[in-house]
Amino acid sequence: MAYVITEPCIDTKDGACTVACPVDCIYEGGRMFYIQPEECINCGLCLSVCPVDAILWDEEMPAERLFLRDVNRDFFADEVTGWGAPGGWDKSRVTSLDHPFVAAYRSPSENRI
Repeated sequence: MAYVITEPCIDTKDGACTVACPVDCIYEGGRMFYIQPEECINCGLCLSVCPVDAILWDEEMPAERLFLRDVNRDFFADEVTGWGAPGGWDKSRVTSLDHPFVAAYRSPSENRI
């Protein structure tokens, strides 16, 4: 069980969640932040400070958004950053890379004709 960062964070990256996280399990990608699920202690502090309501508890996510658990997890896999579970964010753990879903994401407003 872990918290998951979702689409409202894309291209917003406020960062209040990173300051609130007591275990530094939130890492910065190119377009959004990602929670390392093995490091998350489920305290909910990130959820309480997110100004765009981008963070959800994975046990309460609607079925159509469950794939975002994989987006957060897979960001740390070899296919994206290869970071695994680094044990807490530090300045060396910032990248311009994103999960392919995030890299290709277009907001609903961008899809309007």
